[in-house]
Amino acid sequence: MSFNNLGLSKPILKAIEEQGYKEPTPIQAKSIPVILDHKDVLAGAQTGTGKTASFTLPMLQILTHNTKKKASAHNIRALVLTPTRELAAQVGESVELYSKHLDINSAVIFGGVSINPQVRALRKGVDILVATPGRLLDHISQGNIKLKELEFFVLDEADRMLDMGFIHDIKKILKLLPSKRQNLLFSATFSNEIKKMADSLLNSPVLIEVAKANIANQKVDQVVHRVDKARKRELLTHLIIKGDWKQVLVFTRTKHGANKLTKQLESDGISAAAIHGNKSQNARTKALSDFKNGDIKVLVATDIAARGIDIDSLPHVVNFELPNISEDYVHRIGRTGRAGKGGQAISLVCVDELDYLKDIEKLTNELIPKVKIEGFRVDPTIVAEPIQNGGGKRRGSNRGNSSRGNSSSNSNRRRRS
Repeated sequence: MSFNNLGLSKPILKAIEEQGYKEPTPIQAKSIPVILDHKDVLAGAQTGTGKTASFTLPMLQILTHNTKKKASAHNIRALVLTPTRELAAQVGESVELYSKHLDINSAVIFGGVSINPQVRALRKGVDILVATPGRLLDHISQGNIKLKELEFFVLDEADRMLDMGFIHDIKKILKLLPSKRQNLLFSATFSNEIKKMADSLLNSPVLIEVAKANIANQKVDQVVHRVDKARKRELLTHLIIKGDWKQVLVFTRTKHGANKLTKQLESDGISAAAIHGNKSQNARTKALSDFKNGDIKVLVATDIAARGIDIDSLPHVVNFELPNISEDYVHRIGRTGRAGKGGQAISLVCVDELDYLKDIEKLTNELIPKVKIEGFRVDPTIVAEPIQNGGGKRRGSNRGNSSRGNSSSNSNRRRRS
């Protein structure tokens, strides 16, 4: 299968070729013809499968072929809704790259930055708008955006939208959309909430799936290192230096943990930066740029901030702390092993995280190899604190867990002699 066989125009094919892509990924090969046939799509694909191009390419094709319509001030023709700033920026970059030989105007809007440049861009006329829900509603309320001429609506990473509490914003936005439009919904997982949303949004959609939900990328080499919590930072530094790692993305559960680990790594002589929700957009953009350019070796991130990090050849991902929501493990390790390349995902697991590990292995239906590192023997006298909330064992796969993003209630430890 070649991109030439998918019915895309020469200007788009030229842009694809300039990016060095020769063959479509499975999600692209399945989605592009269906979207070009003007059908609604419900697509399930893990991160790193090329889903952004799978909707960007046919969307550009349809918009450019409909020459009777052109964006005017405030009226947009296509809307791509994403859960995070980083993902919005990534999608916006893809739209720019693939539309470079087309007469298409695009813009990206999200919170955390000045609204004035966004207002000026919208006044000039925007065909394709990539936005996060909150900032989009801000612009709509100020009259900067009108949706009455919208032809295309894409809801990207719908599962993450729900996780982040955007359901009410999404419902507000859906009420403002014209009845006649083409809709695309992309999600890594299909929960009952996602199916309910799809029923209200999509019109006789074509279901497209390229991999079973919650299956880890087979090109990613996964490994677990058991280690005491107090020695995690020491082990991470050891792995980076001994392995001569040039680029590694490290996940923590909390913003505070990301900041603390970054300072510790820097004190060990390892260049690092943190990226999370409390960082300004400029700081997040600079940290990501420095990481991609190789100016820093380690990027320490929380789950939400890491959405949208797209690096084709990222070799290493480390779970400094396992996520307390099992599906997030799949999303995390999907940052490596992208674009058909291999990668390694390392999890540093202390005694308090063994239940999280069991939940992850149950979700992915695979046992992750456990490898001992010489000099880092686990202290058997350290045991997990029992949960104090009076309930049963909290399962990591419970997506409704209210403790998401905070230190978990069983994170306290005690040493028994």
